[in-house]
Amino acid sequence: MSAQITEEEALNKVASYCSSAEHCRAEINDKLQRWGIAYEAIARILSQLETEKYIDDERYCRAFVKDKFRFAKWGKVKIAQGLYMKKIPSDTAWRYLNEIDEEEYLSILKGLLASKRKSIHAQNEYELNQKLVRFAISRGFEIKDIKRCIEVSEEDAYEE
Repeated sequence: MSAQITEEEALNKVASYCSSAEHCRAEINDKLQRWGIAYEAIARILSQLETEKYIDDERYCRAFVKDKFRFAKWGKVKIAQGLYMKKIPSDTAWRYLNEIDEEEYLSILKGLLASKRKSIHAQNEYELNQKLVRFAISRGFEIKDIKRCIEVSEEDAYEE
């Protein structure tokens, strides 16, 4: 920011920012650092925001997992990476990732694979399945779940 911002102004701005959407501690910390706020002031601001429940990493994690799974259709691996980038502890992240309903998870993966299958051009079933596997991995799904959703016969698995 062009002019130096006071600690109170920064607190008011980030409180307003946090009241409009979920944000994690790391995002707010980065924003305050970019504004040139002193580290001691950042610690006080973050502490006050947490006390007043403007930021809550557990609540943020729950919302992030739900949104990325339901709306972006990301797999658990990609969601976990996103949470890692937001500096959410892995035990917290996996607690909420493990709450995802397995049937719904596999249903979303099957839907993604069925829709992708229509747009893939492949010479044979083996090549088609390889492309589907790569696609699903890029969306953050684990190979064990992908195998459950792609019907690969034993003969296809060892061809080529």
